Amino acid sequence: MPNSLASLLPGLIAFRHRLHAQPELSGAEQATAAALARALQTCRPDSLLTGLGGHGLLASFQGAEPGLTVLLRADFDALPITECPQHDHGSQTPGVAHLCGHDGHSTVLLGVAQLLAEARPAAGRICLLFQPAEETGQGAAAVLADPAFASCQPDYVYAFHNLPGFPLGQLVLKEGAFTAAVRSLALRLIGRPCHAAEPEHGINPALAIAELLQRADALNLRDPGHPDFALVTPVHARLGELAYGTSAGEGELHFTLRSWQQGRMDTLSGALLAAVAEVAERHGLAVESRWLEEFAACHNDPAAASLLARVGAALGMPAQAPKSPFKWGEDFGLFTQRYPGALFGLGAGINQAALHQADYDFPDDLLAPAIRLMHGLALAASDPARIRP
Repeated sequence: MPNSLASLLPGLIAFRHRLHAQPELSGAEQATAAALARALQTCRPDSLLTGLGGHGLLASFQGAEPGLTVLLRADFDALPITECPQHDHGSQTPGVAHLCGHDGHSTVLLGVAQLLAEARPAAGRICLLFQPAEETGQGAAAVLADPAFASCQPDYVYAFHNLPGFPLGQLVLKEGAFTAAVRSLALRLIGRPCHAAEPEHGINPALAIAELLQRADALNLRDPGHPDFALVTPVHARLGELAYGTSAGEGELHFTLRSWQQGRMDTLSGALLAAVAEVAERHGLAVESRWLEEFAACHNDPAAASLLARVGAALGMPAQAPKSPFKWGEDFGLFTQRYPGALFGLGAGINQAALHQADYDFPDDLLAPAIRLMHGLALAASDPARIRP
């Protein structure tokens, strides 16, 4: 470990603990953004944009020689889950907690900024993006739509996610599909209520809901190794009210859809909507539908992934390919659709609690290897002299 990083680690660990103790939900990360901005200002970036796509920040470090622009991204929003902490820096906000490790992701990027403050890149430009609202799938789209982001225009984009269940610091990487396309569908089925003793006078959506659950299940192709993988998961259902003299006249049904490819997601979405329309018409129901929390599939560019693998190998962190893409969504897919880049994983420990579990905590021991890898990757990607097959 470089001496400079070793000296920085105690302060970075303390910073992560403060972020963990004061989590904020997607879109409401004002205090988190302010804490990151104060820390980044001490790193003397050549520019620091705030309020990007909401509460995002973009710090840029310019090299002395011409080169490429590389963007490293970290997220910093928390989850609406009550924490059961096994440590002394637990959430101080009821019902909100950093149970996905975004506090660690942002601390890693702050560590990269501190190293760049000590020594600017030899060539090119390194942009560090601290992104809000990843958990809702809105942050990446908001950042990319913000006119201020045009000042970056990266040649390469990279981000990582910690992965419980893999050895601590294990680089997990593959070309092509890495995380799924994900979107959620909320349906309201509207019939006509009536007296429960005379259900023939109303239109109760109960049978339609039951049929749609079966029709949705028939769309599944659950083999993650198949390129046409598709998963439709019911996540919420409601029928009428707790009024025992009334036959329900409306209900709700919500699904989350997953696939490896955007084209497959479009086909899957169309098939589900067609089933909804056919069943609703047959049962005499009106339908209201809306799509929620959409995440683009993340596909890793071969050249970007190859460069990352070489950097990892040089640092003693050889890459391991997962057996299949990961089924969770990551809005970094919008970046990899627009720019060459890669999303990768770093092992958080074999026995680490799973993401989104109430006792999860980003491991402090992952900070140093993650900072070394992200820093080395940024230097390699920004300097064309270092990029060789």
